[in-house]
Amino acid sequence: MAVVTAVAAGVMTAGALAPTAAFAGGRPDTVQSGLNALVKDDGMPAALASVKGRDGRTRNYTAGVGDLATRAKVPVDGQIRIGSNTKPFTAVVVLQLVAEGKVGLDSPVETYLPGLLRGDGIDGRDITVRQLLQHTSGLPEYVNKDSILADPKRYYEPRELLDLALAQKAHFAPGTRWEYNNTNYLLAGLIIQKVTGRPLGEEINRRIVDRIGLRHTYFPTPGDTSVHEAHPKGYNQDADGSLRDFTELDPSWGWAAGAVVSTNSDLNSFFAALLGGRLLPAAQLAEMRTTVPADGVGPGIRYGLGLMSLPLSCGGVYWGHGGTIPGYETAGGATDDGRAVSIAVTMIPGEVAKQHVGATVDSALCR
Repeated sequence: MAVVTAVAAGVMTAGALAPTAAFAGGRPDTVQSGLNALVKDDGMPAALASVKGRDGRTRNYTAGVGDLATRAKVPVDGQIRIGSNTKPFTAVVVLQLVAEGKVGLDSPVETYLPGLLRGDGIDGRDITVRQLLQHTSGLPEYVNKDSILADPKRYYEPRELLDLALAQKAHFAPGTRWEYNNTNYLLAGLIIQKVTGRPLGEEINRRIVDRIGLRHTYFPTPGDTSVHEAHPKGYNQDADGSLRDFTELDPSWGWAAGAVVSTNSDLNSFFAALLGGRLLPAAQLAEMRTTVPADGVGPGIRYGLGLMSLPLSCGGVYWGHGGTIPGYETAGGATDDGRAVSIAVTMIPGEVAKQHVGATVDSALCR
């Protein structure tokens, strides 16, 4: 880790500002300072951000290096794997189907996937679509991080992943608690495919990406392990502290819960379009924003249907999600008055660094 920090810090000293970053009124830009600290102090290989301010202007920032081997610059607004920021995309498609009368939020999973959801304390007749989207189903987690890290290019079928969850016992009775897990969104994706008769990725691309013009966002097709456009490489820290290039992986294990590739500016556009009513009718957007406490994520954080409400130090809240996948972590969201920020780092941060990412998001939205 010391080697990474030294390399990144050296690049920072040479001139860390991205072309569109700025210093306002002679004061250091808090976003740039935050990214610099994530690299220099927290050991992130790279950090990049896109911020839409109160003035409506978008500013992009970078710090660190985009490739530890070559010391290449971080591409401004480069593509990244967004991990669980995929969940709001999946939730939007489900809610669009609710608006079309094809899915009932309070209908049991059994209605759409008859006989599929059965296990120890698990019954699709007792779990509703709403409980999937809100993480109140009690289903166990299917993701096995050790398997993913050991064989990052392995392809998984959604049903194979579901079987990993169904081999376990339910964590609690549906509707009695909140507990975040990926199995809920795996099932949401299967419902989308069953109801539409089309692959999940096609529905996300057609209903969201193409509809609002996200030019750098896509749902990878089966077998696609690459990041298509200019991007910083993503790294995973092994047990001995060394960093391994994890840019190329098969995101099928994340699927409806975490497969999408995007950019910080596209994520800002997505959340702004969502809050602005361009993706959902008012009734479904209100359902999406109806929240329950999610204190396990952080103080004051609440979870709706694939959308988090996060408190701001300057008052009010912003709406977003966040995502973690080997190689990348993303955080951010948008406010109801049009401000938006998305920040990415190219290694999964520890708890302290994660707090620093959140603090940088807060400072960007509160300035």
